[in-house]
Amino acid sequence: MKPLGVTEVNTYIKKIFAGDMLLSNIDVEGEVSNYRPHHSGHLYFSLKDEMGRIKCVMFKSYAERCGVQIVEGQNIIVKGYISVYEKNGEYQLYVRDIIDRGVGQLYRQFEKLKLKLELEGLFAEESKKPIPTIPKKIGLVTSSTGAAVRDIVTITKRRFPPCNILIFPSLVQGENAVSSIIEGLIYLDKREDIDLIILARGGGSIDELFVFNDEQIARTIFQLTTPIISAIGHETDFTISDFVADLRAPTPSAAAELAVPNMMSLKKILDGKYRNIIGEYRRLIKENSSELEMLYKSIQYNSPEYDVRNKAQELDLIFKELHRSMEDILYEKYNQLSNLEKNLQLLNPIISLEKGNGILLNDKGLLISSAMDVKIEDEIKILLRDGWIDVVVKDINIKEEDERHGTQ
Repeated sequence: MKPLGVTEVNTYIKKIFAGDMLLSNIDVEGEVSNYRPHHSGHLYFSLKDEMGRIKCVMFKSYAERCGVQIVEGQNIIVKGYISVYEKNGEYQLYVRDIIDRGVGQLYRQFEKLKLKLELEGLFAEESKKPIPTIPKKIGLVTSSTGAAVRDIVTITKRRFPPCNILIFPSLVQGENAVSSIIEGLIYLDKREDIDLIILARGGGSIDELFVFNDEQIARTIFQLTTPIISAIGHETDFTISDFVADLRAPTPSAAAELAVPNMMSLKKILDGKYRNIIGEYRRLIKENSSELEMLYKSIQYNSPEYDVRNKAQELDLIFKELHRSMEDILYEKYNQLSNLEKNLQLLNPIISLEKGNGILLNDKGLLISSAMDVKIEDEIKILLRDGWIDVVVKDINIKEEDERHGTQ
């Protein structure tokens, strides 16, 4: 028998599915997982229960007529048919209609824990720590084999090469994932050289990401002293870890961009700020040069040295004025003394003696100027130019009043 080609096999299986009465018109109930609306309008998601999952696609025309807005964790009934996508040989459920059955079990658990932790204040903005602007060393808790670790390391080293990264390899799904993640967070938080922690995982379905909705992980994140960025799944995926963390990144790649600055952009910013500072400095110097010149002149004018020079000149003038005043006073006093000397010369009895006159003195040496100053028998002296004569008064002749005053 001639071997069949791959496409022939897929086409054959597709015909078998199409001819099966059950598979060509089937209703399936399950919980929405890994919901990804496409920009074309087609909807891609999975339906899951406790034991398995099936891929689903709903084309735009059916989605618009359906009117049901589906979300992660929603419990729905879909109507459609099962067929094979020949390109990759995978079978999937092609959905024609959706009936909303409410919230699924996983989503109910998520909402219940979210409300509990929110009421306790684990999501409060005032509890969130600031993310360092330029971290020297980042601690990374993630799978060592996933795309997340490669993306974070690559982008961090490209944007900011000086930053070091310490990776703590962790399980990100499965029964031991919770303890592994908590161990990594606590280890990195205790290190003094870690400035920032990133908790990351690549995309996945809601049940694959559900480990990051664990209460123990949430409380561990809240108790960290080191700032932490949560980067779980794709942009549309939200976990409890995202709400508790200090910052949520939509993807692991975005976490790296949020964690470190772009060195080239940082250099341009710093260069620009430096140029602005220099320009502002020069502008201020130019604007204030005239004021500085005036201040300099004012300082010179009001300096102690300037005052001393001015005061010295004033003192010179005062000294000259004082000297001139003293000379005037001395000259005036000299003239007064000369006049006094002349008057004294005129009144000097010695001069009278030189002219041959005599001076009468009583026995006490006092000048006798009137005949009434002596009595008969008084002993008096007559002082002459070359000596004196002691005499005794024998007679006194006193002129009449009229004669003394020169009247007739």
